[in-house]
Amino acid sequence: MKLRRSASRRAAIVGGLAVALVSASALTASAITGGQPDGEGHPNVGMIGFYDGTGRYRCSATLVSPTVVLTAAHCTDGTVGKTALRFDSVIAKTPPSPLPVAADPAAGYTAAELTAAGWLSGDAHTHPEYSDFTDVRNWNDVGVVVLDEPVVGITPATIAPANYLDRFAPRVLNKTLFTAVGYGTEVRQPESGPQKPVPESYPIIRRVAELPGQKLTPQLLQVNGNEKDPRGTGGTCFGDSGGPSFQGGYQVTVTSYGYTSNCRYIDGFQRVDIPVVQDWLAKFGVPVGPTHSPSLFHVPQSERAVAQRDCQALEELGSGARAAAAFDPRDVVLNGAC
Repeated sequence: MKLRRSASRRAAIVGGLAVALVSASALTASAITGGQPDGEGHPNVGMIGFYDGTGRYRCSATLVSPTVVLTAAHCTDGTVGKTALRFDSVIAKTPPSPLPVAADPAAGYTAAELTAAGWLSGDAHTHPEYSDFTDVRNWNDVGVVVLDEPVVGITPATIAPANYLDRFAPRVLNKTLFTAVGYGTEVRQPESGPQKPVPESYPIIRRVAELPGQKLTPQLLQVNGNEKDPRGTGGTCFGDSGGPSFQGGYQVTVTSYGYTSNCRYIDGFQRVDIPVVQDWLAKFGVPVGPTHSPSLFHVPQSERAVAQRDCQALEELGSGARAAAAFDPRDVVLNGAC
């Protein structure tokens, strides 16, 4: 499993298998695999840039109120200084990156630096129960950036009602498409040299892809991000971390991780329709969609019983953070509903 933020910032997370879809601007950046350019399809999805103690990075984020963008916790945790933000659908077609360079990288960006460079600015906040990829029952890979000035002229996305995704039983989930948006790298053949498809840093543009559901747990949604899957059109890659997926007109997740470095397998999304996330977002004034009545896609009791059995078996493998040596977290996400 690979976290969708940066190949270098968050490395050995769960059992050394996770890789964030964040992008290190000093090295390479990250984007939707396959799919197509978004244009103005999702103008409320933007790109954020920031410093931490190891370098400068970028992620994706969604405007969810005039003063708040929603992203992943691994895109806010440990940042220094201000976070930069832009909503342009095309950030850069070719190098160099237009992301500003801070006068003092150890201190990060200042609001004045970002304003002078034509970027919005804000302060990053990380969910207090973020587990740093150590606990599948308490993943909580959610962060926000509170902007210094409200955004005008862009309609915020609507967060899904509480427990919205619980309506999708496995047989329905596998036939349901989720729309992922982000500024990650695109996997394609290089123009020269070895022709093996690899994540390419440029262009940095907002892209969109449709991904079929694969597995759902109380914290996570997994989707099939292989562009060869005839049910969908692509997946997420490095730099898409924190970007949204939409279903039914609502934002239902933020991009969290993937399983392979070539970004053509399972993608993991943090649910934002769950109380532990929505209660925290409410502290920043972020609204959610209206409460929905029970759906025909309600998970049958028999399937819930199987999920509970799997969770119990997993609990017996360890306790607390459940050290990586105890089990492969991929099994937890793929086979359990914990």
